[in-house]
Amino acid sequence: MKNKILQLKEKLGTQVAILAHHYQAQEIVEIADLTGDSLELAQKIPHLTAKYLIFCGVHFMGETAAILAAKGQKVFMPEPQAGCVMANTAPTFLVQKVVEELTSLGKKVIPLTYVNSTAEIKALCGRLGGSTCTSANARQMLSWALKQGDLVLFLPDKNLGQNTGKSLGLSAKDMATISLTNLKELKSIVSKKLLLWPGVCAVHFKYKPKHLIQIRQKDSQARIVVHPECSPEVVSLSDANGSTSFIIKYVKNAPAGSKIYVGTEENLVKRLQKTYQGQKEVLSLYPVCCSNMARTRLEQVLETLEHFPAAKEITVSEKLSTWAKKALTTMFEVCS
Repeated sequence: MKNKILQLKEKLGTQVAILAHHYQAQEIVEIADLTGDSLELAQKIPHLTAKYLIFCGVHFMGETAAILAAKGQKVFMPEPQAGCVMANTAPTFLVQKVVEELTSLGKKVIPLTYVNSTAEIKALCGRLGGSTCTSANARQMLSWALKQGDLVLFLPDKNLGQNTGKSLGLSAKDMATISLTNLKELKSIVSKKLLLWPGVCAVHFKYKPKHLIQIRQKDSQARIVVHPECSPEVVSLSDANGSTSFIIKYVKNAPAGSKIYVGTEENLVKRLQKTYQGQKEVLSLYPVCCSNMARTRLEQVLETLEHFPAAKEITVSEKLSTWAKKALTTMFEVCS
């Protein structure tokens, strides 16, 4: 299977580029032309000249690629049904309703969405003067957003929003999580600087303080690094937190002989274990796999390369793409 894919890639040459997120299985990463976290891959897309972009990840990543792709380029996903639980927690109609309610209370709302969101949500943010962020640049983007209006609506990941707000010096009194079952409560929290959408990552939600406490008790010298999608309680007990690229660099820069527990998706942890075997000990804080990332298989990549089926092509309407691209471009400009 792998050899067939490599032969097709050689035949297609520069016409095709395969992109894979760090959370993809090893077999997918091995046949990819580019790997990275959400920010790294998004930054690379505008510079690619291939006619066909094959994105191995989850649906919002394929949408982002389609939004940023040049005219004439086509984006495909081997498994277009690979979704994101977190992105699904923020349906456009409900976000719009919350923004309208806050605006009616006399506030200028700046929506800032994690890239783990739909094209519709990105477009809403672009249209309302907001932007997007990734876990790698959330601190910089939230700092920017706080200066643009009366309050920031951070969505859809409450943990990333709270952890980032805390890193910028915001106190618990400055932040509040929205209750989607009782929007009337918005009146009581509208004076806050940062409002958090109540979404979470299905993977990082599973890391609990007890996992870190147990490690501290049995090995006080071990290092622990986690993703900022983890709860604030977990992040506060860790030695460091950051994006997948940050985690990779953290493990790389740890002294030889170190024991490092990593709190993020298991495919990346296994890859780090293999990379540093015999140099440093990389362990899983608690083994958790993303079921949606796991949906992409080699046979699907092969089918895509052989036929480029219309059912696997990812498209975004021109209207949505214009506003969503504005939100993404703002992020690139702020972080340049």
